[in-house]
Amino acid sequence: MIKNIQKFKDIRIHREGTRALVYGFMIYAVIALLLFRFENKLYFWLFTLFCGTIYGIVVNFYRCPARRFSGTDDTEKVVVAPADGKIVVIEEVEENEYFHDRRLMISIFMSLFNVHANWFPVEGKVKFVRHQNGNFHKAWLPKASEENERADTMITTPDGRDILCRQIAGAMARRIVTYAKEGEDCYIDEHLGFIKLGSRVDVFLPVNSEVCVKMGQTTTGDQTIIAKLK
Repeated sequence: MIKNIQKFKDIRIHREGTRALVYGFMIYAVIALLLFRFENKLYFWLFTLFCGTIYGIVVNFYRCPARRFSGTDDTEKVVVAPADGKIVVIEEVEENEYFHDRRLMISIFMSLFNVHANWFPVEGKVKFVRHQNGNFHKAWLPKASEENERADTMITTPDGRDILCRQIAGAMARRIVTYAKEGEDCYIDEHLGFIKLGSRVDVFLPVNSEVCVKMGQTTTGDQTIIAKLK
């Protein structure tokens, strides 16, 4: 019981959703007040039920748990999940935009009901951040990684290896927010960014990395170890 209460206290609303939730509640309150003045309260209760459900979904979407990685004390070679969701891709790919060689790509798909905050997958220094416009294919499709609108963050680990984290917009997700700044140190407990509505995050690793997850596995951002660097 105490553990559940503490878990609830660790949940907060992400700053990306504060304005939408406040304005949404104000609009709801005004309309509900007008409907309540009618003699027939049926419209008021139907509106309250419908909007209350929608508002609850939106609140759930913008929730942001306070997390600290606790998997191991040695984080130098650990790659953690940058997002909550499900593993949809584990494969070697030819990455010709930045690395020009083969990379191990691990992809996490986020549904509407997942936490949509993104964390840094590794610790190091941000080498660069680049945003590229594109299409809005369904996020789980293979071509989404290359053709969809995306934000690429390259991170150089302390031992000099480059790791690419790619935030990808989906069919419904139309806004990618990236907090990473070029030249800044980054840590796995810090937020990399936020993607609104369902989408996906790809991580490109050296091909000799040890994979620690399997297809279809559920991940928890900043908690699940998805790979270990050799």
